[in-house]
Amino acid sequence: MVRLRVVAGVVGLSLAGGVLFTGSAALAEGDPAKGQRVFRQCQACHVMQEGMHRVGPSLHGVFGRQAGVVEGFRFSKPHADAGTNGLVWTEEVMFDYLENPRRYIPGNRMAFAGLRRPQDRLDVIAYIRENGGAAAE
Repeated sequence: MVRLRVVAGVVGLSLAGGVLFTGSAALAEGDPAKGQRVFRQCQACHVMQEGMHRVGPSLHGVFGRQAGVVEGFRFSKPHADAGTNGLVWTEEVMFDYLENPRRYIPGNRMAFAGLRRPQDRLDVIAYIRENGGAAAE
């Protein structure tokens, strides 16, 4: 069941297993172990190791990083433009992006259709965060 909730003035969706808030509120927690299984869909193109790239860039340190900017990787013009225009990868932005990458950044080269299930997105974000995705402090 999905229900709308308002917490501290922010409208969110109540989902099975947690609450996903939009706006400035944080995402509900995902399960990194389940996220590792979801990440298998990403591994053909992405790795978590710093400085290693495949078809897509390394996701090491992705959270807090400007979109379209990773040393040693050439991004599509739409991705680079998104970063130039201020897109920064936060967990909330990644949650929205992963639902449908081609709709979020039209014209990008990412062939992946997206993760429709909100819990899969929460889980893979938790996996990425726990395995090197958090920005270096």
